[in-house]
Amino acid sequence: MKRFSTLFSSFRGKISKDRTGNEPDVPASTELSPVEEKAKEQRYTSGQFFFEYLVVVRPKKTKDGIYEPQIIYQFPKKDGMVRFQKEEEEKTLKALTLFCFPEGVNWAPLTEYPSETFSFVLTDVDGTRKNGYCRRLLPDGKGARLPEAYCIISNLACFGLFSQIFDEVEQRRKFSMAMIYPFMQSLRESAFPAPGHTVNIKSFIPERGTEIISLTRPTDSWLEHVDFRTLFKCLSDEEVLQVFAATVLERRIIFIADELGTLSQVIHAVAVLLYPFIWQHTLISIVPEILIDVVMAPTPYLLGVQKSLADQATDQTEVSDQTRDTMGDEDTILPHKLKDEIKQALSAKNEKSSLEELNRVVPEAFLPFFIKTVGHFAKYIVRKGKDQRGEFQRTNFCKAIESKSTRRFVKTFVQTQMFDLFIQEMEQRPASQDGTGETL
Repeated sequence: MKRFSTLFSSFRGKISKDRTGNEPDVPASTELSPVEEKAKEQRYTSGQFFFEYLVVVRPKKTKDGIYEPQIIYQFPKKDGMVRFQKEEEEKTLKALTLFCFPEGVNWAPLTEYPSETFSFVLTDVDGTRKNGYCRRLLPDGKGARLPEAYCIISNLACFGLFSQIFDEVEQRRKFSMAMIYPFMQSLRESAFPAPGHTVNIKSFIPERGTEIISLTRPTDSWLEHVDFRTLFKCLSDEEVLQVFAATVLERRIIFIADELGTLSQVIHAVAVLLYPFIWQHTLISIVPEILIDVVMAPTPYLLGVQKSLADQATDQTEVSDQTRDTMGDEDTILPHKLKDEIKQALSAKNEKSSLEELNRVVPEAFLPFFIKTVGHFAKYIVRKGKDQRGEFQRTNFCKAIESKSTRRFVKTFVQTQMFDLFIQEMEQRPASQDGTGETL
């Protein structure tokens, strides 16, 4: 069975389960029997903790009279690090201040400021990625004051869960900064739940006393970092398809919006449309002002730029018109019939569709596209032995496609880095491991 078909069948199975209400709830329990202990172990099979550290960033006035974002608190403090580890951490923390306040030094005390939540990705020199989650808010008080940014760094991608955590952080900040840290300590001591399961955090808050905060992880872990509502609120179905077409062919794409949360949610949603493929190039959901020259890069990218910085991004002399607007062929990239099928599937949603409904409709619209265009790849990975590395027969793979428009698209798509790395991974897997490939 082809890997894509297996993925899609599994996906449809999950949907059927959700529709019939057969997904079991996993209640929290403080006293566990031996059987329940085993179940508890399964709930935390992710084997990871929620976050590495929390930092609080606030603009501070410098001698030059400008406001520069600086870290005023870090939890936990890391001790016992050797010199190079300290240097790397300092670089990371410096980067955090840029992403928490990407507008640069254009700050001044405010009397009103709506809180906003956004995310970004930090890439280490070895290519590993860490997720940054940020909630900016204006502390309670009288008169003009400066906003604060609470930033969590984690190896885990789960925007919805961390947004819920920030809701609790913001509630505690209304009373006192000191109320935040016991909650974060309890969170740090808790294991990150496996998909579909819940972890309960005991926490105290004035006027409400001690309470249990339940954090539930979505069943479909590959969808837990996205919110499709923002994407389809900002763009029409036709525009989403144009962006999808440009992304599939790994072009340079800049998104411009007023709100940081809009930028991060839209870019992460677009990246998920590529599933089961992964965007392999530069992805900066929020470009700080100091890094705006990244738009001049000749390689593919997905960039999010605040509207206040749009002129700086589009006025770069080296940036082509195609980057600023479109290349004009976005409507013809995708095979016409398959494009219509995506549009038809997307028609099942409407403006009032919930996040859960969109998580069902959107993948059902885009995943079949890849199944129908390149889902036959397994037949063209040949091996000389059962556990030998496979070799992808690209030419025969493309020739096997009957539709001329689909073949034309696939001939271009197979040249992308995302497809190339996907096939390399499949070639390296023994056929006996997952059933892909043919044995000669």
